[in-house]
Amino acid sequence: MATLKLTKKDIGEMTQENVATIAARLEQDEYNTPFEALEDWHLLRAIAFQREELAQPYLHLLDIEAYDEA
Repeated sequence: MATLKLTKKDIGEMTQENVATIAARLEQDEYNTPFEALEDWHLLRAIAFQREELAQPYLHLLDIEAYDEA
């Protein structure tokens, strides 16, 4: 299985259109395998951590919840 390896530079060059395409694939959820979906999910998650402004409209796809560790 091929793995997706992106650098910070790759994510830095992402455009809003690139992120919208990834989000659309996740929303349609028509992947051949669960692993394909997981790759897009991890990519969107990496974008959210490094370029939050691009991923902001799609955070609902990540189901990231804030945890109170107190």
